[in-house]
Amino acid sequence: MDVKDLVRDEVTIRFAGDSGDGMQLTGSLFTNTTALEGNDLRTLPEFPAEIRAPAGTVPGVSSFQLNFGSIEIMTPGDACDVLVVMNSAALKANLSMLKPGGVIIANTSGFDKRNLNLAKYGEGKNPLDDGSLSKYTLLEVDVSKLTKESLSDSGLGYKDVERAKNMFVLGLLYWMYNRPLESTIKFLEKKFGKKPEIAAANIKVLKDGYHFGETAEIFSEKYTVKKAVIGPGEYRSITGNKATVLGLVAATRQSNLPLFFGSYPITPASDILHELSRLKNYGVYTFQAEDEIAAVSSAIGASFGGSLGITSSSGPGIALKGEAIGLAVMLELPLVVLNIQRAGPSTGMPTKTEQSDLLQAMYGRNGESPMVIVAPATPADCFDAAFEACRISLEHMVPVFFLSDGYLANGSEPWKFPKAKDLKKVNVKFEPPRFGESNGDQFLPYLRDERLVRSWAIPGTEGIEHRLGGLEKEENSGNVSYNPENHQKMTNLRQAKVDKIADFIPLQSVDSGNEKGDVLVLGWGSTYGSIRTAARELREEGIDISHAHIKYLNPFPKNLGELIENFNHILVPEMNSGQLVKMIRDKYFVDAVGINKVKGRPFFVDELKRQIKDALASNS
Repeated sequence: MDVKDLVRDEVTIRFAGDSGDGMQLTGSLFTNTTALEGNDLRTLPEFPAEIRAPAGTVPGVSSFQLNFGSIEIMTPGDACDVLVVMNSAALKANLSMLKPGGVIIANTSGFDKRNLNLAKYGEGKNPLDDGSLSKYTLLEVDVSKLTKESLSDSGLGYKDVERAKNMFVLGLLYWMYNRPLESTIKFLEKKFGKKPEIAAANIKVLKDGYHFGETAEIFSEKYTVKKAVIGPGEYRSITGNKATVLGLVAATRQSNLPLFFGSYPITPASDILHELSRLKNYGVYTFQAEDEIAAVSSAIGASFGGSLGITSSSGPGIALKGEAIGLAVMLELPLVVLNIQRAGPSTGMPTKTEQSDLLQAMYGRNGESPMVIVAPATPADCFDAAFEACRISLEHMVPVFFLSDGYLANGSEPWKFPKAKDLKKVNVKFEPPRFGESNGDQFLPYLRDERLVRSWAIPGTEGIEHRLGGLEKEENSGNVSYNPENHQKMTNLRQAKVDKIADFIPLQSVDSGNEKGDVLVLGWGSTYGSIRTAARELREEGIDISHAHIKYLNPFPKNLGELIENFNHILVPEMNSGQLVKMIRDKYFVDAVGINKVKGRPFFVDELKRQIKDALASNS
């Protein structure tokens, strides 16, 4: 059979199977190879929430979606072009994500009677032969059987052979999209360096999967996706959590401070603890605490002692940290709180994404407890946002929230390495010791400079002994005060200090579209790619629409209100029930309209375009 080699601008592939089928690794290796080939890309891994969901069941399905192309790619794709399913549960869980006319590559061994029963298809029903997939291109490949045949002479046990079947799928997809094998072969040789027989087996299966594509007569098309036009520089594929780690470390290097990270494991923030624990040589100290309260308290103690104290969690853990975070506000010490948001409330859906902790970050503490809030827009932007959170916290002596989410944390994109010389300097100044005659001068720990920032006084420094705690401070002296007028003044000062940070952050810019016009779509966080793409496509349809994305959520950039006034309609898409839109209405008295989604998944571009059109139609 002649195989057509077709050129595509972009392709979306979704790998799906049991947690033990290696779909996350398969997707990651395909991503790395694709990045090396020079394509732009975005990814979306999805994990089962249950730690030990029964194999073969829908709750146990793990998937990895990749969108790559020769054009600008800002999302992991809406519906996919190719769906690879390792069993019937994977098909059932993911079929709705496939385009009409899309390709299904099905491992037929995963559609036996046992697997069909576990996926609850019903007695005697098999989607591979009942006609229900007629609107798709179905390619049946017995991956399990072919893998066993490939390794029949390897001498490996059943489990090792079974684990290799994802390499057969990967090899087949490499053939289908003209991807080279070399980088994956090098990975396998390194990963199994101490087990050469395992490395050799996986490499053989990888090559056999590739050759199967060449020789099998079930494929009529293969595809070429040319390199994207990307600026010169050194790039790597990076996830949001890894970019966050590098941003934190870069900030401590620029400030010449040690980094202390006190944390308690929670999905999807745990990777930050794992990654930082490997960086001891860079002045990084990690502490896995016994609970969330101990974690944040240890970070506050580290900041009191002259380190950059950082803690991380997700929504449930942030709730537990609330009182201690309020203590950091009262103490006016540097503290960076990383909230990698997930679907809630309570434990909610731990492996699904959401943006529903913005109001928690803004108001979720007792008393008047203002905090700075910074939110990254893309996985790579997590580096810049984490660096900026540290800079603001250190230079202004305030706790700062960093609001990422599960989509950014686990998703990936190409990241251009920054140069150390291009990073901002982080200016840190400790209160100097007082010797001799000056030692008799009263040290005022809450005396403020022109930015309303108090000095950072390290315990043990001669002549600057002072009292610290959670009770209200007397202005300047820091002594305990219950005076009503003083409490009013100190409350106002703490708020004014946060508000004044607006003088030290960039002005808000329009990301795309005109500076003035009919429609402004305001976004924050991980909605960036979907909004940018939707706005671009709507402009191509003739709609006067612009997009601005807010990185600094408290305080807002100084010119945000002026920018908003330049548009007739303000739309605010969020993966929550409407939180930023409340803040915009409250601050600027505009009739902003929320576009909301709370399904544990990011906005699809087509979905967002439709909702923008509906919102404009209902407000016209």
